[in-house]
Amino acid sequence: MLSKIFSSATIGIDAYLVEVETNVEKQIPGFTIVGLPDNVVKESKERVVTAIKNSGYEFPIKKITINLAPADIKKEGSSFDLSIAVGLLAAFENVPADQLEDTIFLGELSLDGKLRPIKGALPISVEAKRKNIKRIILPKDSASEASIVDGVDVFGMENLTEVVEFLNGGIQVEKTITDKEKLFSQINLYQLDFSDVKGQENVKRALEVAAAGAHNIIMIGPPGSGKTMLAKRIPTILPPMTLEEALETTKIHSVAGIIPKDQPLVTERPYRSPHHTVSDAALVGGGSFPRPGEVSYAHHGVLFLDELPEFKKNVLEVLRQPLEDSKVTVSRSKLSLEFPANFMLAAAMNPCPCGYYTDPAKECTCAPPQIQKYMARISGPLLDRIDIHIEVPAVKYKDISAESKGETSTQIRERVIKARKVQLNRFAHLKNIFTNGDMGSKEVRQYCRIDSAGSDLLKMAMTKLGLSARAYDRILKVSRTIADLDDSENILSQHISEAIQYRSLDRELWKH
Repeated sequence: MLSKIFSSATIGIDAYLVEVETNVEKQIPGFTIVGLPDNVVKESKERVVTAIKNSGYEFPIKKITINLAPADIKKEGSSFDLSIAVGLLAAFENVPADQLEDTIFLGELSLDGKLRPIKGALPISVEAKRKNIKRIILPKDSASEASIVDGVDVFGMENLTEVVEFLNGGIQVEKTITDKEKLFSQINLYQLDFSDVKGQENVKRALEVAAAGAHNIIMIGPPGSGKTMLAKRIPTILPPMTLEEALETTKIHSVAGIIPKDQPLVTERPYRSPHHTVSDAALVGGGSFPRPGEVSYAHHGVLFLDELPEFKKNVLEVLRQPLEDSKVTVSRSKLSLEFPANFMLAAAMNPCPCGYYTDPAKECTCAPPQIQKYMARISGPLLDRIDIHIEVPAVKYKDISAESKGETSTQIRERVIKARKVQLNRFAHLKNIFTNGDMGSKEVRQYCRIDSAGSDLLKMAMTKLGLSARAYDRILKVSRTIADLDDSENILSQHISEAIQYRSLDRELWKH
């Protein structure tokens, strides 16, 4: 007896259909799974056989062959359990074959027949719609995520018995419907707020500029000055995610299995803060069967790297491609995958190994060669991709003890959204450029023209402050954002003057 049903799996962040072919015949008993299964898929035969028996169905002792097609793509994960079980029950004539058409079956089986949630429900649902598959049957805990896609009927089930009874018409199960409008009404409900931060007005302003132009930023200051506290609040001042951005981000989080059960759609900007011991594969993605890394989990959000010089040099160097191209390409001998990685980089570091080089209240104990070696851990090409360097001084007692609160994240975000709209209109005719931070040298020359007074100011800054050549374009890009926040069509001297202050690491102070 032969049966054929559909399942699905993910490769990268996209899904593909898998046809599960089941053949049962009267020969020497055996159970074989072919089609490049990994160890988890091979072990599914033990889970499937036990789950079928414990669900009250007879399991004939026959020769069973399962083929997962296409056979040239390696299959991994436990989500094939349900499709194999249903395929067997169809071959045993416990399930009518006409109920298996245009249906994808997904789910991991426990030994008592219960269905456990799966990874990648959203990209699988997207692929099902693309291939005109009408129905998906999967675990109840994964159903709301899959039902975000319109045009596919999603049925969440508790166990194998419920699936079989549903296919036989013994019970009625309501299809899962997720209200995207309701989910999106809950955006920007952040627990953190900029009004919690005492003092540091100049740093808040720099973060507002960074958010308005999607500029990467690095904060330099002594321990305890509030660098991490400020970084955690950056997502609260970024523009709300669009539905398209939310779906893209959710796909990545879905494949990684990091979506909360009660939140099927990612509606808030991601914030990722990997430890400095992270490997290059964990940061940008990789592995023998490539998976996304932290830069992709931060897609459309913020990647915060605390204690930047403590990261391994090779780890920091692999950041250069995603910062330049907004994507990561992972190549293996048999395949090459692309993971999206359009994020805002926020980094923090001490000014020296002891942390007090720029602190007027505490004496630095580091020798100049130590500071130079410490700063050299961050390469020039990586600093090239960071537009704003801002010093974060230690917070004064009068600021800590002050009763008054600063501006809220909502107030700052309104200005950021307004500036972003100006940039969207400016770059509407250009491909892959949406913000000032995306501009290359060509766009800087076109959109960041300055008058003679601004040119003289910039020339003086380059000479007197010892700014490097790499700072020139960065200052112009940041000046353009400051002008947008100021609702000014032209870049004025005061905008350039403020942008010059945001190049701390280019000054002679840091060159020994």
